[in-house]
Amino acid sequence: MTTFEQHRSVRIRGARTNNLCRIDLDVPRNNLVVFVGVSGSGKSSLVFDTIAAEAGYQVNENYPPFVRNRLPRWTRPEVDHIEGLSPVVVIDQRRLGANARSTVGTITDAYSYLRLLFSRISTPHVGESNHFSFNDPAGMCPACSGLGHTMSTAVERVLDLDRSLEQGAIVLPGFGNGQYWYRQYADIGSFDATTPLREWTESERQALLYGGTAAARLGTRPPRDYEGVIERFERIYLHTADNLSERKQSVLRKFTHAQPCPDCGGDRLNAAARSARVLGRTIVEMSGTEIAELAEVVAGVTDPSVAPVVAALRERLVALTGIGLGYLSLARPTGTLSGGEAQRIKTVRHLGSSLVEMLYVFDEPTMGLHPHDVRSLTAMLKRLRDKGNTVLVVEHDPDIMRIADRIVEIGPGAGTAGGEVIFEGPFGALRTADTPTGRGLRAHRTRREHRTPTGKLRIDNATRNNLRGLTVDLPTGVLTVLTGVAGSGKSTLVAELADRYPATIVDQRPLTTNRRSTPITYTGIAPAIRRLFATRNGVSPTLFSANSAGACPTCKGLGVSYTDLAFMDGQETVCESCGGRRFTPEVLRYTVDGLTIADIDDLTITDAAARLPEPGIAEPLRRIAEVGLGYLRLGQSLTTLSGGECQRLKIGKELTRTADNTLYILDEPTTGLHLSDIDILLELLGTLVDKGNTMVVIEHNLDVIRQADHIIDLGPGPGRHGGQLVFEGTPEELATCPDSKTGRALRR
Repeated sequence: MTTFEQHRSVRIRGARTNNLCRIDLDVPRNNLVVFVGVSGSGKSSLVFDTIAAEAGYQVNENYPPFVRNRLPRWTRPEVDHIEGLSPVVVIDQRRLGANARSTVGTITDAYSYLRLLFSRISTPHVGESNHFSFNDPAGMCPACSGLGHTMSTAVERVLDLDRSLEQGAIVLPGFGNGQYWYRQYADIGSFDATTPLREWTESERQALLYGGTAAARLGTRPPRDYEGVIERFERIYLHTADNLSERKQSVLRKFTHAQPCPDCGGDRLNAAARSARVLGRTIVEMSGTEIAELAEVVAGVTDPSVAPVVAALRERLVALTGIGLGYLSLARPTGTLSGGEAQRIKTVRHLGSSLVEMLYVFDEPTMGLHPHDVRSLTAMLKRLRDKGNTVLVVEHDPDIMRIADRIVEIGPGAGTAGGEVIFEGPFGALRTADTPTGRGLRAHRTRREHRTPTGKLRIDNATRNNLRGLTVDLPTGVLTVLTGVAGSGKSTLVAELADRYPATIVDQRPLTTNRRSTPITYTGIAPAIRRLFATRNGVSPTLFSANSAGACPTCKGLGVSYTDLAFMDGQETVCESCGGRRFTPEVLRYTVDGLTIADIDDLTITDAAARLPEPGIAEPLRRIAEVGLGYLRLGQSLTTLSGGECQRLKIGKELTRTADNTLYILDEPTTGLHLSDIDILLELLGTLVDKGNTMVVIEHNLDVIRQADHIIDLGPGPGRHGGQLVFEGTPEELATCPDSKTGRALRR
C-alpha cells in the first residue's frame, strides 16, 4: 500500500480513551462521517478526545515550546496508533465568551467590515475604522468607555442590618466570618463585630461602607490603607468588568444596578461616530438592524471604491442568514446567545476559508434548530466537505444521518456497556440494522389520549423582546410544548411565565464543574455518605472527605499528582502514596458493608442506590437513575460527561428537590439525547404530569411534539417576524395548520 493510499483515511488502532474498548477504525478522508450512538456510548471519546485531541496535539508540536504554552492544550489520547490526520477545527457546544465588549458583529468580523465601510464613505467623514469601534478610545463613548451602560453598586443589597459582622452582615462573597475580606473589618478594632448593624450609628455604617471622613471619626481609626466595603467591591468587580469569570459576573448582576449611559444612550460610540451616515443610516442603526435585512440594505451601496468591502460584508451576512441566524443583529451581545446559536456562528467563521484538507469536527450542530432550518445546516456541512475537507459530526438527528457518506455507530450501551464499533455503513443500511440507532429509526410511538387540563396560567399582553402584545393561556396539569423556529419568542415567553409564576427551571446552561466535581458532589449526597461511614465506625465525618482530614496528604485528595513543566505540557500521574484512592490508609480501614469510602467512587448510581438504602443517599440516586444515568460511576468526573448526560443530570437533580403540583419549565430537554433516550425522557415527563404537575417544554424534536397534550406555536418567523401566536391546540390539529412551519415538519 502506498503512502497516499494509506492516508485516504484516518487510521485508528487500539483507541481506549475513557470507555473505548481498543477500537480499530478507518475513517475515510474527504467524506462527511456521522457518529451515532446512545448518550455515553463513547462517541465524544472517539471523535473529540481521540481523533481531534491527537490532531490538535500534533499541530501544536510544530511550534516552539514558548508558543505551545500559549496555545490551547490538548491531552494526548490513549491509543496505540493514529495516522492520516489533518489540522483540526473543533466546533463544539461551548457558548461564546460573555465578555462585555463582544457582540455578534465583533465575533464574526462583520462589524469590522461595517466600520471600514463607514470610514471610507460616511458623511460627515469621521476618520479611520477605529473611530467607529466602541473598543477603541478613538471611537468609544468616553462616559461609559464603550460599554453602553453605567453600573453602580446596589448598596441596599450589600448589608443585612439585622445581623452582626460575625453573623454575616456583609453579604458579598468573601466577606463572611473567617473569610479573607471579613478580617479587614472585624479584626481591626474599629467595629463591633457582635452587634447587629441596625444598632450601629449611621456614621459607623457609613464608615464601614465608604471609609473616608466617617472612618476618620471612629474611636479607633482604621489603618491608613483602609478601604470601605463599597470601594473594595467596586475595585474588584466594577473596575475589571470587561473580563470576569461567570461566577464574578453572577455576583455583579446580583449587587449592581445598570442604567443606559446618559451620554450615548446605550449606543457605545462617541458623538462623532454616532453622527456619520451611509445610505441615511448611522452605524448604530445598521448594527441594530436584523442581519437578514442588513444584507439587503448594504447591497444598496454602489460606490465602486468600496465594492470589495461591501462584497465581503454581504457574504458574511448572507452566510449568517443562510444558517438561520438572520433574526440576530450585529449588536447582539455574545453572552446572550444560546449554545446552538454560538455553534452556528463559529461555523460561519470557517465557511469563507480557502483552506482545504482540513479536519472539521462538529458536536451536535442541530442543537437549537427547528426542523425547518436543518436543511440549510446540511447544505453547509456538505459545502465544507465539497471544498476538500473531512467533516466529522456527532449527531442524533436523522436528517443529518441521511446526508452522511458513512455512519459509524458506537455502543451498544453507555459507559462500560459501550465503547465498541457496532455499525459502519450508509444510512439505508443503518435503518435495517439491529442496533439502538437502527431500532430507534424504525420505532413508531403510539399516542396516548390527551390529558384534561386542571386550570390555566395566563400570560396577558406580553411585550418583552419581540413578543407583540401576546396573550395566551397555558393549561395546568398537562404537558405543553412551545414550538416555533429559532428566534420566534419561545424563550421570551418562558421568561414571562417564570416571572409571573413560581417554577422549577431546567435550562441549557452548562454544568459548573471542576476536577473534583462528581455525581456525589453534584447530587449533594456527600454529607450523607460521610455521616453513614462516621456513624457505622464511630469516628468523625471529616475523615471521609477527600477535601478534609482524611485526604491523602501527598495529592490533597485528588488521587493524582501534577508536575508543572514550565513551558512544556504539565505531567499528571497517579499519586504514588495512595495509588489514586485519595484517602489515607487509616481512613481506608473503615468500611460499611464491606465497602471503603474509596470503593464508593467505583459504584454505579444504580448499584449505590441498592447498596446504600438510606433515604438521603438512595432517593437522589434513584432520581438520577430514572433519567437513564444509572450506569455512571459515583466518582466519575463530570468533565467526562457528554452534553446529553449533563442535561439529564440537571433534570434528575431538579426532580429530587421538588414536590408535586409543581410548574416545570424545560428548555430543549432532548439536547444530546439518542432516539432511544427520548423514550425514557417522555416516560419521565409523563409520570410527573400524571402526579399533578404542570410541564412546559421548549422543544424542536418532533417525537416530543407529537406526545404533547397542548401545543403553542410561535412565529411565523424569527426576530421581528415572530412573537405572534401562530397556533394553539393539539399536535394533530397543528399538523393541519397551513401557516405553521412546525405543522409542515409534522406532515413531512
